[in-house]
Amino acid sequence: MIIDPALLPDQSVTNYPDPFRAAVAGRSRKRLGTAAGLKNFGVNLTTLSPGSQSALRHWHSRQDEFIYVVQGQLVLVTEAGEHPMTAGMMAAFPAGEANGHHLVNRSAAPAVYLEIGDRTAQDRVDYPDHDLVAQSGPNGGWQFTHRNGAPYSSD
Repeated sequence: MIIDPALLPDQSVTNYPDPFRAAVAGRSRKRLGTAAGLKNFGVNLTTLSPGSQSALRHWHSRQDEFIYVVQGQLVLVTEAGEHPMTAGMMAAFPAGEANGHHLVNRSAAPAVYLEIGDRTAQDRVDYPDHDLVAQSGPNGGWQFTHRNGAPYSSD
């Protein structure tokens, strides 16, 4: 199947609970994997506007992640610190490694990257900088809770 990303809609929605939604303002995705009908892994062409970030810093218990910078300049923030990334550079995050990470666009121009991740069920996402945990549900959705297990509401 051939996919022209220019024909796909930009999606800027987030599953994060209200207190965290502003963190990803300025992020938009074209869901290439979904458009192709992929079932086992997702592929997104993601654009970060200047000053925006990809996600809250996080790591997955069961899902692998891979990123490839297509255009622009990004800063990868991990447990080891900050790492500048430019077009052609890649990073990978194996499942189960407690290496919280995210991308930040500190440049004056939009940056574009491919994000690829598998869709392994029963994944848990930990957010080391926040009182937040996400657990994947049986139907692919996410349940967000505080670290103590209390669900997030509009608090």
